[in-house]
This record gives sequence, structure tokens and C-alpha cells, in this order.
Amino acid sequence: MAKTHGNLSIDSENIFPIIKKWLYSDHDIFVRELVSNGCDAITKLKKLDMMGEYSIPADHKFKLQVTVDPENKTLSFTDNGIGMTEDEVKEYINNIAFSGAADFLEKYKDKASEDQIIGHFGLGFYSAFMVADKVTIDTLSWKDGSKAVHWESEGGLDFEMDDSDKTDIGTCVTLYLNEDCYEFSNEYRVREILEKYCSFMPVEIFLNKEGAAQEFETIDASEVREDDVVVETVVEEAKTEERENENGEKEVVEISPKKEKAKIHKRPVSISNPTPLWTKHPNECSDEDYKEFYRTVFHDYKEPLFWIHLNMDYPFNLKGILYFPKVNTEYDNLEGTIKLYNNQVFIADNIKEVIPEFLMLLKGVIDCPDLPLNVSRSALQNDGFVKKISDYITKKVADKLSGMYKVDRENYEKYWEDISPFIKYGCLKEDKFEDKMKDFIIFKNLEGKYVTLPEYIEATKDENADASNDAKAEDTSTQSEDGKEEKEEDAATVYYVTDEQQQVQYIEMFKETGMDAVILTHNIDQPFITKLEQGETKVRFQRIDADITDSFKEEADEEVLKEQTESLTATFRKALDNDKLDVKVEALKNEEVSAILTVSEETRRMQDMMKMYAANGMGFGADMFGAEGQTLVLNSKNALVQYLLEHKRSSKIQIICEQLYDLAVLSNQSLSAEAMSKFIARSNEIMLMLTK
Repeated sequence: MAKTHGNLSIDSENIFPIIKKWLYSDHDIFVRELVSNGCDAITKLKKLDMMGEYSIPADHKFKLQVTVDPENKTLSFTDNGIGMTEDEVKEYINNIAFSGAADFLEKYKDKASEDQIIGHFGLGFYSAFMVADKVTIDTLSWKDGSKAVHWESEGGLDFEMDDSDKTDIGTCVTLYLNEDCYEFSNEYRVREILEKYCSFMPVEIFLNKEGAAQEFETIDASEVREDDVVVETVVEEAKTEERENENGEKEVVEISPKKEKAKIHKRPVSISNPTPLWTKHPNECSDEDYKEFYRTVFHDYKEPLFWIHLNMDYPFNLKGILYFPKVNTEYDNLEGTIKLYNNQVFIADNIKEVIPEFLMLLKGVIDCPDLPLNVSRSALQNDGFVKKISDYITKKVADKLSGMYKVDRENYEKYWEDISPFIKYGCLKEDKFEDKMKDFIIFKNLEGKYVTLPEYIEATKDENADASNDAKAEDTSTQSEDGKEEKEEDAATVYYVTDEQQQVQYIEMFKETGMDAVILTHNIDQPFITKLEQGETKVRFQRIDADITDSFKEEADEEVLKEQTESLTATFRKALDNDKLDVKVEALKNEEVSAILTVSEETRRMQDMMKMYAANGMGFGADMFGAEGQTLVLNSKNALVQYLLEHKRSSKIQIICEQLYDLAVLSNQSLSAEAMSKFIARSNEIMLMLTK
């Protein structure tokens, strides 16, 4: 061919500076684009073979070779795919933004569709100019009689074309790196990028270093393949060992037979796994396959709890595996990693448009060839379609969890502590997920058994009936618009524990009276129970330290209790120098309980909310409420309380009141630093008093 020189035809004004400067936000993305182009070329040649238009030689092994040359600061990508003719180079390379992949698909759309073509936009090749001052192409088309073509461009806005000396079908793209990007001629840097973007490309990818010393390996001669380069064959003599036989005599025993070994050129190892686990049918995959894939991809050597294999062909193509990791919620960050692929090409982690927010707690891979990506593959188009994908993933996760509850509740309960934050978060974020999961949410009770909300309500209905009767003693009526009085529907009370150690005194009181409560110790539990209270089931959650129920009390003269309350209120307010302290005397069944502190559910939730705001830097916290909503409950049957009632002028009143109050606070919450110092000093003083 005659040597040609010309200017690149750009479809859109100034599109090349856009590509070079900001179309691709990460410069290393050029590796993905050029490898993808090579994979496309191989996929096209496979299609032509399948359609009978080309016959692939029997010894032809499809591969893509990436070669770094640190000496000359170059990086090349060589495929043995379809190649290009001179006219095709002019059409696909010289006309920026004309997609060869799109043109190929249009031409053969009715003939074959087994494999997908990665590229869609025709711009990926030009990402090379983000890192290279000069780019060359040497290519030979599959078509009979084709001549090899050489193309080169410096700067990306003009080109030269000429004959090439390439003799094998395929394309080699060579980048002459600019000074700022010499890092991409480093073997380890390029390997890192290939493993990031191309670990699961549908073609084997090999990386080698120009001028690197030949490496060798030794194998059994019987394992030598036709493509191995044998350097030498050696005989490994049999190994023997002297042993004592059953008669006590020594004899020589062969422990390793004579072997013929072959020293060969070290076999190249593909960076890419062309058939990743998610491309297979679930029936083809063992548990160990799933675990090994998890370890390889996420470098997490704690075994996942279980997984979901997504495999859908209609109405869109989507495959993937989602893992439920074992999480140490005390230390681990609850954010997971969902890797998104398009035709086995890595796109990004945790793309929120495709992956529902609550699923970000999981780890996994999702491959969807139908994703409507933009030109740089870094963002999504067509929100309606993407929403359908997101809804499908949500449904499959809910189906897996509900199915496990129904057929394998034992394991479901075993995993609950790890998966409950994820499920509760999902219910808060996705109404559709909540609708599917609301009947399969379980709670651990005080006996360590798991129950659903309806099971708890049924088991405690007598307690709830008592609580309802108490509530009816108060004015719970409302007036409708026509003036008629309406009664609010009674709500079942669910008692709960947030700290088993801190609230142990209350827990013991519950157990003594045969009452039950559920354990809710995770941060997400507070917003979650608020969500449940707003649901269809009439239920209200109340922490076990919010009030003293009738189950804890004995019958007593109300007038006497009232008088004792007035007396001890004055005593404690004076001793503690707190005129706002709320004190109440009750006749509790357990005489060993002297005093407990209760905090109304509404006040405590408001305090928790203020603490959250303060943690987020909003400048105020729970202390703005002081002790509002708190009540010091004293047990009239306790000996210490009786002493206070009978010895109002005793010199010990002050120290007893202070100690009783601090003990009550400690059973509910932590003391402040100042209060704790006083408590310790006072405790020492009391012990000293006992010695006199």
C-alpha cells in the first residue's frame, strides 16, 4: 500500500481533548479499554468460526499478551483475534467515536448471539493517549489476501499508515509512554491494574517483561505438552531407606520409584480466569468452590456464612454471587463490597444505582451485560431499566432469606446475630424488602431462644392484658370530629434489653416474675423498632427499665405508699441537693431490691437521638434534658428504705441516700467521672464505718 498521512476525523468538535482530559477519571483505565478491545477481536473471530465464515486452526489458542518494556518505556497489547484491513483501520481508528463493535453487532445480529461484544462506543482505544505520546498499531485481518497494516499517531490528532511486517492474524497496539506515565512500563504496576480490571475477562491474558531472563520449571516427563519447550530430560534415581522388618531384620525399602523429569521453560500463568464461578450453573459449583472464590476475590479468610447465586436470562441477563460475610460488629466496618461487571469486565465497586443501598453490607460480584453504561463505563443511563435490576436483586435476597427461615430455621437462627443488622437495615431502606421479610424477623428472648414478634406477643398476652388494664385507668380517649368519644386501640407491649450487663438487675426481676423481654443490643435496633411501631401490627416497644409493672409489686395500702413517697421525696431531695428529683415508693416483691431508676421510654429515646446529633457535630446532646423523665423508685419492703423512713434524724441519712441513688443509677447507666469518684470515696467510707 502507498504510505498515507492524514488528519483524524473527529465526529464531535473537540472530542479528543475531552477524552484525554476528563472522559476517564482514572488514567489506569486505558489498560481495561485496550484489553477489552483485544477480547472483542477474539470474540468476533469465534463468531465467524461459529457461523462458518472462518475456520479456526486446530492448534490456535486464543490469548491476549501484554508486554512491558521498562528499557524503552513502552507497553503493548497483542491479540490473535479478527484483525483489521486497511479500510477497517480507516473506518474504526481514524474516525473517532465510530464503534467497530456496534457495527459488527449490527451486521451479524441475526446470525449469532452466544457471546457478547464488550465495546460499544469506539472511544476506548483513544484512552491510550492519556498516557502515551505515540501509539502504533500493527494488524493483519482474518480475510484471505489481506495485507498487514501499520498505523501510528503522535499526539492523537494526525496519523500515518503504511505496510506492516506482521505475519500472524490479530492486532498489536504499542504505547510509547509519556514522561509522566513511565510507571505503566513497570511489570508489577501493570499486573496490579490487570488484576483489578481484567481478572475475569473472557480470554486468557498473559503478562511478560521484555528482556526478562528465561525462567524454568521441572515436571514429570509424562506431563510434557506439545507447546512446552523442553531444555533437558533428567532421570531421578529411585530413593531407598533402610528399615527394620517384622522379624527385626534390617532391609532396604524403595520409598520413591525412579522417575524421568523434564526441565522446561516456565509455563505462563494467565492473569484472567475466563470462566469465573458466576458464569457457571449453581449445580456445577461446590461449597468449596464458592469459598475459594470468596477468598480469592475479597482476600477475606473468614468463611462466609452463606451465599446467593444469581442466574437470570430474562427479561435481562444478570449473573452473580452475593456473600453474607461473618461480621464482628464490635470492630468491623459494616460496609461490604459489591463488584459490578459488564461482560466479565470490571466496572466499579458499589454502584448505588444497581446495588440497593442495604446490600452494600454484603460482598459479591454482579455481572450484567445489559447495563446501559455511558461512554466511559463509569456511570449508568436509563434509570427505569436499572431500577428493575435493583428490584430483582432485592427480591432474590429476600427469597433466599425467607426460604432459609422456612426450611432451615436452625441455621437461620445460628446466623441471625450476623445477618440481623443487614436485614433490619434493609427493612429501613427498602419497603419492598420489608414486605417480604417482616414475617421472618426473629428476636432472642431472655432464655436465649428465638421468637418472632407474633410469637412473643402471643406468649406474653396475659402480661399485655395487665398493662392494658393499667392504661385504661388513665384517660386514653380521644374526641372524633363529630364529638363522639373514641377509644385508642390497645397496643401490645414488647419489653426489650439494650445492655445485658448494665440492666442485669431489671432482667433478674423479669425472670423472677416469669416475664420475658427481647435482646436488642445493636445500634440499628432503635430506628428499627420505631419502624415496627409504625407498621400495621399495633405494638409498642418499652425498655425494661422504663417503668415498674404490676407484676413486680405486692398489694399495699395506697395511702401509706403516698405518705412514704412524700416523706422520702423530701429526704432525698435534701440529701442530694436536687429539688427536681422525682421519687416514688412502691412495695416490690423482692425485698433485696432497695432502689431502681426508671426512665420513661419517650425521654430515653429523645436522649438517644440527642446523643446521635451530638456525635454528628450538631452541638447538643442528651444532657440538655438533665434528669427529666427519670424516677427513683424505692422499695418500701427493703430494710434500708425502712431505716430511712424510721430514722429521719439519723446522721447516716445523707450517706445512705447518696449511696442508694448512685447504686440505682449504676443499674441503669454509667456514672459521670465526678459522680464515680464520689461513689468510690463514699464506698470506702462506708466500709471503714463497718470496722468501728
